[in-house]
Amino acid sequence: MDGTPKQPSDRAQHNGLIGVGAVLVFDGDGGMKRYEPSESLPVVPPRGFKLVVGNSKAPEFKLWLRGELGEFNSGLLTSPTSRARCTVMDDRALVMLRVVRPGAAPHDVGRQFLTLWIEQGRVIIASELNILDFLGMSKWEQPVHAPVSPADLIARLALRATDRLEPLIEMLGDRLDEVEETLITHRTEKAQDNLEHLRRTLINFRRLVWPQRDALTTLEIEDLSFFSDRDRLRLRDAAMRTARIGDELQALSERAVLVHEEIVDDRAEQMNRTMLLLAAVTVVFSPLTLISGMLGMNVSGIPLADSGGAFWIVCGILVVLASGLVWWMRKSHLF
Repeated sequence: MDGTPKQPSDRAQHNGLIGVGAVLVFDGDGGMKRYEPSESLPVVPPRGFKLVVGNSKAPEFKLWLRGELGEFNSGLLTSPTSRARCTVMDDRALVMLRVVRPGAAPHDVGRQFLTLWIEQGRVIIASELNILDFLGMSKWEQPVHAPVSPADLIARLALRATDRLEPLIEMLGDRLDEVEETLITHRTEKAQDNLEHLRRTLINFRRLVWPQRDALTTLEIEDLSFFSDRDRLRLRDAAMRTARIGDELQALSERAVLVHEEIVDDRAEQMNRTMLLLAAVTVVFSPLTLISGMLGMNVSGIPLADSGGAFWIVCGILVVLASGLVWWMRKSHLF
């Protein structure tokens, strides 16, 4: 190692993951053009808006944010957060979303944070997430495929975040089915362990989804002057789809509760069977113990005390008595 800083890849530079970031200009009619940060400031069409994307950990991007938004607002954009939210300040909005990392498993969901600054004619995104790949910018290069407004862009971000969640939700449903199948085979201990892990995962997913829905709903109902009715409809659609994911999680949680109750009932039934078996053994052996105890007293007058076959006679009587008690309990459906 010679101490030379590692140069970023061409892909990282192309996607605005270093330095000031990438700059995209949307014309408001579905068209888009990319500019390099070093180029002169692009002219934004009257109906369009500008998107600036940068890495929230890059010092150059933080410096640029401080110059554009001030110390306080730039700190909000780059500070880590634990949950999604939406904050409106005058005619501007700060939206924080959480996105699961690609290839995440339900039990190990790595969350990537996405912070957006929204104002008239401009959107700034600060995140370590590869935003341009995440949104599929290659499709935007075709006519009329790019977002037409800041709200449209945010709705697409939320929908793509939901797209990453849906396969994980399906996997959780499949795992819950496996737990139910395990329970049917009476492997209660294994089912209990799997169910506890699954319920913890569901709780984590709900913490991710519901605040996201609330953030989108808040942005939709806020009185931002540059949001049209179409923009609010797009945000409502994104919020409803996120809410649908939340409803699926709620349904899985309710199923998990029912499965837990089945496990509790199964254990209670097993306990009842064990107690019934112990009670039956007690009923059968109590009179046998009484008889054998009385015959074992060290006093005179014990029947058959001087008989050579007394032991086998007593054993036969005890076997007949035990068999009679078992037959009686079975006939009375007590065992």
